[in-house]
Amino acid sequence: MIAIDGPAASGKSSTARAVAAALGFRQADSGALYRAATAARLRVAGAPESWTEDSVLDAARVVSVRPAAGVFEALIDGEVADAELRGAPVTAQVSRVAAMPGVRAWVNERMRECAAMGPIVVDGRDMGTVVFPGATLKVWLVASTAERARRRSAELLGRMPSEEEHVLEAAQLEARDARDSRQSQPAADAVRIDTTLLTPEEQAARIVALARQRL
Repeated sequence: MIAIDGPAASGKSSTARAVAAALGFRQADSGALYRAATAARLRVAGAPESWTEDSVLDAARVVSVRPAAGVFEALIDGEVADAELRGAPVTAQVSRVAAMPGVRAWVNERMRECAAMGPIVVDGRDMGTVVFPGATLKVWLVASTAERARRRSAELLGRMPSEEEHVLEAAQLEARDARDSRQSQPAADAVRIDTTLLTPEEQAARIVALARQRL
């Protein structure tokens, strides 16, 4: 069991996928479950400001998880909906949903169900503290706000962002960091890795090396 945590756009999911592939594990992304719950709630009428925890959990009854090649997929109504999960409407509301204690408990239980199916690399919120405090290896990824904004903008836009787009994304990440810092902190025994100047391959290689030392 390897648990990877860190702030938004620090490279958790892509790194976890690469680490899982190198070790022959599956990856489970808690962020995908929060996004799936958010997407499911967006499909139901009602302004996000009026959402309640119960209404999100009720909508999330159509969300499920299934093992696939190297990963666990989050499904809505039995279908993969990656484009919807990564879209701007979900991104704008997912922090609201992730702040709901009942939704966090629901996501954490789904993650434990995934872990019961075999060796796993998990990433997201609370993985090394609340969900898997006994994980063999815990990692806390960080990166500068500027670099995280560049990565997130490039992912969403499919190209390098303009200066204005970069500044806007950086401001949004700083606001999200402020919200998330009240909910998610690194485990005391987590290995901190700053990915600002690392390539995706380099950061994955560091974690794989640490994992092989401990497994």
